[in-house]
Amino acid sequence: MGTPHINAAKGAFAKTVLMPGDPKRAKWIAETFLHDVELVTDVRNIFGYTGYTKDGKKVSVMASGMGLPSIGIYSYELYTYYDVETIIRVGTCGTYQPHIKLFDVLVGVGACTDSSWGTQYGVRGTFSALADFELAMKAYNAYKAKNIPVHAGNIFSADVFYDIDKDMWKMWAKLGVMGVEMESYGLYCNAAYLGKKALCLLTVTDSFIDHSRKATVQERQEGLAHMIEVALEIAE
Repeated sequence: MGTPHINAAKGAFAKTVLMPGDPKRAKWIAETFLHDVELVTDVRNIFGYTGYTKDGKKVSVMASGMGLPSIGIYSYELYTYYDVETIIRVGTCGTYQPHIKLFDVLVGVGACTDSSWGTQYGVRGTFSALADFELAMKAYNAYKAKNIPVHAGNIFSADVFYDIDKDMWKMWAKLGVMGVEMESYGLYCNAAYLGKKALCLLTVTDSFIDHSRKATVQERQEGLAHMIEVALEIAE
């Protein structure tokens, strides 16, 4: 007996779950970086796997789908029903900053949003959604040690992909926001509300500044590999 969206047995997930958006990417991560892998859930083709790293750590990988509502559902059920302690989102993003290049890694220390997600808490203000600081610091230092270009700071979790206002990103850029994706604010809010840990690691695959080239499928895969290796390294 699982949840409405996850059909894994109780205890099927490790305490740490890596969470890409794409179900096929979850499968690739599990098959490439883990051994003794077991498929534990496949509802709606959102695949979840549990296996072991080369160092013997038990880790799970599960897709989130796209957007705050989707990652909000899956992370909430993992945290509450399956007793997961840490979720590390491993995704891609577009950068707003000229000094950030394709395939650099962003450590999302905080997440901004245009979503109404935070209004459910009924606070008189806007909740600042943050990563777990120790996880963020470990990730940042690990990338530095491996000479992988890395940046830490704010990211923007957009509620709309095809935004009618084509210039709105420029104000976020002026405020120092590193780049845009669509999930992290919901994940960070769930972690904060439930007393759990979360971190967002993003490989830059698009730029709002430099339109001269975009990452190929092969380049995306190779860039993600470096990011995922560190995510597994810091998994608790």
